[in-house]
Amino acid sequence: MIDKFEIIDFKAKDGFPLNLWHYKPETPPTKGPVLLVHGAGVRANIFNAPTEKNIIQVLAEDGYDVWLENWRASIDLEPNEWDLDIVARNDHPAAVQKIVEVTGYNEFKAIIHCQGSTSFMISVQLGLVPEVKTIISNAVSFHPVVPKFSIFKLKFLVPIVNAMFDYLNPQWGLEAPNFKTKMLRKLVKVTHPEKDTMVGKFVSFTYGSGFPALWLLKNLNKETMEWIQHEFADVPLSFFRHIRTCISKGVLVPKNSSNGQSYAPDDFKPNARIVLFSGVKNLCFLPDSQKNTFEYLERLDPGVHRLYLLEEYSHLDVFFGKNSHIDVFPLMVDELNKP
Repeated sequence: MIDKFEIIDFKAKDGFPLNLWHYKPETPPTKGPVLLVHGAGVRANIFNAPTEKNIIQVLAEDGYDVWLENWRASIDLEPNEWDLDIVARNDHPAAVQKIVEVTGYNEFKAIIHCQGSTSFMISVQLGLVPEVKTIISNAVSFHPVVPKFSIFKLKFLVPIVNAMFDYLNPQWGLEAPNFKTKMLRKLVKVTHPEKDTMVGKFVSFTYGSGFPALWLLKNLNKETMEWIQHEFADVPLSFFRHIRTCISKGVLVPKNSSNGQSYAPDDFKPNARIVLFSGVKNLCFLPDSQKNTFEYLERLDPGVHRLYLLEEYSHLDVFFGKNSHIDVFPLMVDELNKP
């Protein structure tokens, strides 16, 4: 479906080259823009799953003008050692401004996932994306909580791996280019017995504590499992160092925070209505991540925001599960349609 997208290049605030994918359906949109923001080590195409009906198609059918942001974590762009602060201050504000420039809309909505969500929420807290009035966040936002084994991996395994690699790449599950990556591939194969592809196993090794960590295999059709193998690539270990600090604090903090500063202050008043989604069986970021953020938002703005816990979903299968168009997307569209 790549031919149904118009690719619009733009630059982040610091000059890093990014792009937006603008979906071009047969029927022109009747509603304003909605921006989709991917997570770490993937790309805009992660929302374009080969399922019966993906989130892009569902949004377009409901009349939305669909835009997908390739921010600097995208595997379509040059690998770079980003962190959440860099992205929040430079990428998302520039993407929002580009959509305003192209469409003429001064207000629109967004669906944000994982580290696209954490970084975007920092942009929101800093007041850098005031045009976005409704936000649907999946998996994690202000309060990252991970399984205990993930904490162990971040504290002890990431420094060891970082001594040998600047990036991890699940594509090594398909082809390991040298001795070091071949050894790592063997380690992944031995420690991940689940009936997933080798790329899928590498994804779980990289991002979580489950077998698999980012989806339930029962939620994926065979075509999606094959497609996933080409949707993950380089992720910098610089990101893991920043998120490790945030996890240790239980809240998003600046990378170089030394004074107890938090991106979830007690006097924060969101400029947007925030709707939180979490798969109950998520083994990358636990559901407590979104529960904690919802409790925080409720203290700030009682009755305004919303939390959905999806019993039979994990992390990314929220978007590319074979039944997501039945179980999940109608909930998201309903929330987007609310004033």
